[in-house]
Amino acid sequence: MYKKLKYLSLDAKKVREEVFVSEQGFQNEFDKIDNYAIHIVFYEKDMPVAVCRYYKDKEKNTYIIGRIAVLKAHRGKHLGQFILEVLEKNILSEGGKKISLSAQVQAQSFYSKYGYVIKGEVYMDENCPHICMEKIL
Repeated sequence: MYKKLKYLSLDAKKVREEVFVSEQGFQNEFDKIDNYAIHIVFYEKDMPVAVCRYYKDKEKNTYIIGRIAVLKAHRGKHLGQFILEVLEKNILSEGGKKISLSAQVQAQSFYSKYGYVIKGEVYMDENCPHICMEKIL
């Protein structure tokens, strides 16, 4: 089960803090994008286990997805694939044709498996290598 929200809920914040701040050591996890992005929280037995967010970049006519996180105890259950399916379905329903994301380099092969292609060079974000990727829907 999942909930699509127009605000950053406490459940979404909790998952992101656990994965990105506690586990991966990011310090600047929350930003102004959280104020206008759509947030999706995925639940297992009423407990939040995964999250993501997306928004439309009107200037580039592209949807940006990100902050995809799955709690450690729930990895290996194909939630990442399900999250991408839900994101793409929502974006298509809003008329979206193109998705862009900033992937941690260690997750690049995961996104490639689902049709995302590299655009640009590797760059650092809080001492973690990232790469821009895109998909045409």
